[in-house]
Parts: sequence; C-alpha cells; structure tokens
Amino acid sequence: MSGEVHTSAEYIRHHLQNLTYGQLPDGSWGIAQSPEQAKEMGFWALHLDTLGFSIGLGVFFLYIFRRVAKQATAGVPGGLQNFAEWIVEFIEDSVKGSFSGRNPLIAPLAFTIFLWIFLMNFMDLIAVDFLPQLATMAGIPYLKVVPTTDPNATFGMAFGVFFLILYYSIKIKGIGGFFGELAFQPFGKWGLPVNLLLEGVNLIAKPISLALRLFGNMYAGEMIFILIAIMYSGGLVLGTFGGLLQVGWAIFHILIITLQAFIFMTLTIVYLDMAHQEHH
Repeated sequence: MSGEVHTSAEYIRHHLQNLTYGQLPDGSWGIAQSPEQAKEMGFWALHLDTLGFSIGLGVFFLYIFRRVAKQATAGVPGGLQNFAEWIVEFIEDSVKGSFSGRNPLIAPLAFTIFLWIFLMNFMDLIAVDFLPQLATMAGIPYLKVVPTTDPNATFGMAFGVFFLILYYSIKIKGIGGFFGELAFQPFGKWGLPVNLLLEGVNLIAKPISLALRLFGNMYAGEMIFILIAIMYSGGLVLGTFGGLLQVGWAIFHILIITLQAFIFMTLTIVYLDMAHQEHH
C-alpha cells in the first residue's frame, strides 16, 4: 500500500476509510487527505467510492440483463440467458411464497434488490490491496471498494424500502386505517399509549434492521480479509497460513454475500406484504 502506511493500525484505518468529498477547513471543497479531514466535513460529505461503485454496478447489472433480454431466443438458450432465466424464476418463486397481494412492482423490486446487493457484496472477494493500490498509484488517497460496508449505502436502500412501506400502507388502508393500526393494535383502544409505543418501535425497527444487518455482516467480512492480509507481512510461515485462511474464508464468504442479499430481498417482500394487509 501507500508508503505512508507503516503499522497494522494505519493499514486497517487506510482500508476502512472512504474517499470523502466535502468542505475543507479553509472553506474550499475537495477530497479529504486524512480521516480527520473526512470527519470534519460532517454530514453533507459525499463518499465518492461508495457512490461510484454502487452506481457503476447498478449500470453493469442493467446492461447485462438488457442485453440478455434483447438477445433472448425461444430455442435452446445460451449460458447467460439460461442463468438469467434461472434468476428470474428464483425471484418469482420467492415473491409468490412471501407476498400474498397483487402488485406488479414487487417482483422487479425484489429482482433489483437481490442482484444489486449481491454485486456490491461480491466486491468483497476482490483482493483487499488490488484496487486501493491502483488508486494510490493514481494519486487517490483512499478507496473503499465494497459499498455495503458503508452504512450510508445500506441505510439509503433501507430507507427506500421504508418509504415504500409507508406509501403502500397509506394507499391500501388509508391514513385512518394506517394510524388506526398504530393506535389500536394489538391491545385495542384502551391500550392506545402502549400500542403506539410497540407499533411505533416495530415500524421504525424495520429499516434499521435491514440496514444494520447488511452493513454489520459485510463490514465484519471485510475486516477479516484485512486482518488476513496483514498476516502476509509476518514471514513465510504466517503468510502461508494467511493464504490458506484467505482461501477458506473467501469460499465461505460466497455463501455470506449471497445470503445477505437474499435476506434483504426477502425481508423487503415480507414488509411490503404486511403493508398490503388490512387488519379489521
């Protein structure tokens, strides 16, 4: 990595720091050259690496499936078309099993969420030093390549789902019906304060649980890869052991990145199904 990174602590901090753009202490706008500068930029700073990789992977996903759709044939499908059809069928089965209402948005939304999150998670399988090293050579001080290790990304997606929950809850049940559920469930009108507390916490917990579950698992996985990478500087024996650990963790991590995308998608479907259900 960068010649300025000497200790294990500095190495870890370097890999966990986002490429941050915001207002510098002198009043100008630019890229933070240290974690301290990034912290001083405050809430309105932009994480350019998170935005770049997440948008880029979204465009890549759209391009691939648009290409498959344009080249689809009724005959014997090619490998890519066969894979795309398998993914579509898998998503359709998941929606049918978890969503009891009728809404043409749910299946495309689930399809997009699963594949987009999977691609962002998949970046965790790229060697931890590869892209940051290229960035350093290009004069870029930091580069965090896994968007889902940034809580800004996971909370952004979770709040998007939360707004859909609120929208369909009000659209299906009406404002009165929606607030009636919050006020009168589960203990009826005499338990109104307790109902509001319980249902309010339950409602707010949905986006928080979505965001933190994805962020926590991916952040922990990235940290383990970074710690394993440090072992390569500990000599031949420790480096060899680190290499074996890396292979084993990478194989296991394939399950994790897929499972986290699936959980986020499934919970989104379930929450939207709950938003479509009327309670009398």
